[in-house]
Amino acid sequence: MRLLMLLLFAAPAFAEPCKSGPQPSQRPGPYSAQVAVGPQRGTQHCFICETMNRPAVIVFARDLSAPLGKLVHALDGQLAKHKSAELRAWVTFLADDASVWDPKVVDWGKKHNTGNVPLGIFSDKVGPPTYLLHHEAEVTVLVSVKQKVQANFAFRPGELDDAAIAEILKSVVKLAEAK
Repeated sequence: MRLLMLLLFAAPAFAEPCKSGPQPSQRPGPYSAQVAVGPQRGTQHCFICETMNRPAVIVFARDLSAPLGKLVHALDGQLAKHKSAELRAWVTFLADDASVWDPKVVDWGKKHNTGNVPLGIFSDKVGPPTYLLHHEAEVTVLVSVKQKVQANFAFRPGELDDAAIAEILKSVVKLAEAK
């Protein structure tokens, strides 16, 4: 009986949407990550610094999941489709040890055909300190332009699905086409 009561009271709290990272109108700050896949492979790089006022999709992930692979593959398609808008996208994996994660990220990128989307590793599962990424968020997606977040999506394990990916892509298309 106690377990049932605990589950009943805990369920509403978990059902609340996960809030993670800078919210709309906030500025995503600079941070560096070790690039595992992309032209800057093997170096520390700040994609925020390079992006400046261009539209960008910033993805933070704590796991190498198939739904994330599907999202990143779709983002690669959006980069090609919205080249004239100078749309940028990258994924930063949050891990305790970049050297251990590097080969896993490389293999995952090949498996999911992530194309021109750079994949990097930030050596701290918490993420960049100023981002305040929620500890339950397996994936946080920030859609940004002119150094301001326009949309924020955060997902606990198992929440990133086809419907969520479609919502993210709608936001990305809207941003790119408004440029």
